[in-house]
Amino acid sequence: MQWRSTQEISLAVGLIGPGLVGKALLEQLRVQIPRLKNKGINLEVRGIMDSQQMLLAAEGDKLCLDTWGDDLLSKCTDASLGVLTECLKASDTPHRIILDCTASKMVPTFYARWMEQGIHVVTPNKRLNSGPLKNWQAVKALQAAGQAHYMYEGTVGAGLPIISTLKTLLDSGDEVQRIEGVLSGTLSYILNELRPGIKFSEVVWGAKRRGFTEPDPRDDLSGSDVTRKVTTLARECGQLVSPEDIPTESLVPESMRSLASPQEFMSRLHEVDEEWEHRVREADERGEVLRYVGSYDGESGLCKVGLRSFLKSHPFASLTSTENIVQFTTSRYTAPPLIVRGPGAGPAVTAAGVFGDLITLARYLGAPT
Repeated sequence: MQWRSTQEISLAVGLIGPGLVGKALLEQLRVQIPRLKNKGINLEVRGIMDSQQMLLAAEGDKLCLDTWGDDLLSKCTDASLGVLTECLKASDTPHRIILDCTASKMVPTFYARWMEQGIHVVTPNKRLNSGPLKNWQAVKALQAAGQAHYMYEGTVGAGLPIISTLKTLLDSGDEVQRIEGVLSGTLSYILNELRPGIKFSEVVWGAKRRGFTEPDPRDDLSGSDVTRKVTTLARECGQLVSPEDIPTESLVPESMRSLASPQEFMSRLHEVDEEWEHRVREADERGEVLRYVGSYDGESGLCKVGLRSFLKSHPFASLTSTENIVQFTTSRYTAPPLIVRGPGAGPAVTAAGVFGDLITLARYLGAPT
C-alpha cells in the first residue's frame, strides 16, 4: 500500500520560456505530477508562454502536459505577461508560482510586481541576481518582508546545490573566507579537453557541434556568464557588487571581438592555436592544467574571473566534460574546504534544479515533508 498524506497543498503554475530548459522541466513535471499528488502536492500548470504566444487553461482547469506542445501551436493566444498573471490570480488555488525559464532581461523586471501580488518566482534566469542592484534589492526586500518567495538555485551551477549550500553556511553563522569555482560548463569542457598537441580551435568547434556553446561561442569565451554567477555569489555574501566591477579575462582575442558574425569568428579561430599550444604546454611542463575560474574573497570583498593554472593534484584539475566545481573556504571548512561538484550544464540538470526549488517552495508553503 502506498502512503498518502492526509494534507494537500495546491499550486497554480505559469511557465515562461518553454525552450530547452522549460521543455525539459515540463517533461519532468509531466512524469512526476502523479507522484507529487501522492505526497500531498497538487501541482497544476495553468499557463505556458513563449516570446510570441501562450497557452492558458480554461478557468478552473489545468493544461494537459501530454499535449502542451501541439496545443501551444493550435490553441494559443498572443503572449502577454499581464494576461498570464491575471490567469494565475483568477485561479481558486491559494498558491501561485511563476517559473521563469528564459534568459530574458525583460521578464525579471516583473518579479517585484508579481511578488507584491503574492506570486512566488522560481527561476534559473541569472539576469535579476546580476542586474541593476536596485532591482535585486527590491526583490530581496519583498522576500524578507514575507510577500512571496524568490527561488534561484539554478542560476549558478545548473542543478547543483551551490546557492543552497552557501545559504546554509551563512544562515548557520559560518564566515565565508573565499569562494572559487569553475562555473561555466562550456569553458570547463574546452579546458578539460585541451592538452599538448590538441588545437584550441578544434576543441571549440567540437564544443559547438555538441551544443555546449552559445550560437556565438564568443558569448561563452568572453567569461561574462561566469561574471554574472560570481556576482550572484558575492551578493549572497552581502557584497553589493555588479558585473562591471569584476575584472574579467576574456578568452576572445581582441582582434576578433568585433567580427561581424560567429561564422567569421570560427573561421579565424585557428589563428590563436599556436598561442594556446604554448600556454597549455607551459602549464603541462609545470605539472599543471588550465582552468577558467571565478572567485570571491570574503575578507577584501574582491571578485575576479579569469584563466588560472592548477597542479594536477588539485580538485579543479580532475574535472571532466562540462563539470562545474565550487570550493567554499570558511571558518568551519578550512582544510579541506567544502566542495560541490557535478554536471554544470544541460537542460535536464538545470530543469532539475528548478524542479528542486519548486518542491522546496511547496514545503515552505505547508506541503508535508
